[in-house]
Amino acid sequence: MDITAELIHAAEGLSRKVQALKPLPPASWVYNPLSYAWEAHRMYLRACGSTEKRILFLGMNPGPWGMAQTGVPFGEVRAVRSWMGIEAPVGRPEHEHPKRPVSGFDCPRSEVSGRRLWGLMEKRYPQAGDFFREHFVANYCPLLFFDDSGKNITPDKLPASMSADLDGMCMEHLVNVIEALRPDWLIGIGVYAAEKLETASRKSLRTCRVGKILHPSPASPRANRGWEAQAEESLISYGIWESP
Repeated sequence: MDITAELIHAAEGLSRKVQALKPLPPASWVYNPLSYAWEAHRMYLRACGSTEKRILFLGMNPGPWGMAQTGVPFGEVRAVRSWMGIEAPVGRPEHEHPKRPVSGFDCPRSEVSGRRLWGLMEKRYPQAGDFFREHFVANYCPLLFFDDSGKNITPDKLPASMSADLDGMCMEHLVNVIEALRPDWLIGIGVYAAEKLETASRKSLRTCRVGKILHPSPASPRANRGWEAQAEESLISYGIWESP
């Protein structure tokens, strides 16, 4: 099985498993982009994940205006469509929160985290193919969770009875991704993702170095004070990137 086929097989398996999870308060609404935005996600895996990588970046889970709309991790619409050249029809979640609509590539909002992350990558690599020759970006958890008001519930805030099963599924998938891509570096986008990578590196047959960069979320005061420069500095300090 080639690398793309391995990634697609792993993502399909993860999607089937998480689809069976029962929503529990406060995470009463659950979206699975690997289901309703599968075609766009498969295009991402085919276009960007077909070779071994030197660096695997990992985020926590999709954002409501990013991967929830495009099926691509940190999937800010402009970056996915214009820089990556990916666009596909996107369906809708079976149970859609009225305050969190899915309109796919017609989404009028721009996800700040995705705009920051992919903006840095595009600045360093104007051609997406040059970035994806050595790098890949994935999410640990494929699901989005909302409470009844539409507030985003991150995986670390889920009820224990819900998160235990989910964590096992996501960890198994992450190890499979590492085995398929055979990276030298695992970079967590934020502390949560870095901790999951530490665990996955111990479970994997691969010997990988683990690091992290600041999460680009606008909810982070530090990220709002020059996220791009801070992330770039971290990657240069690891020796992953050279100084511009």
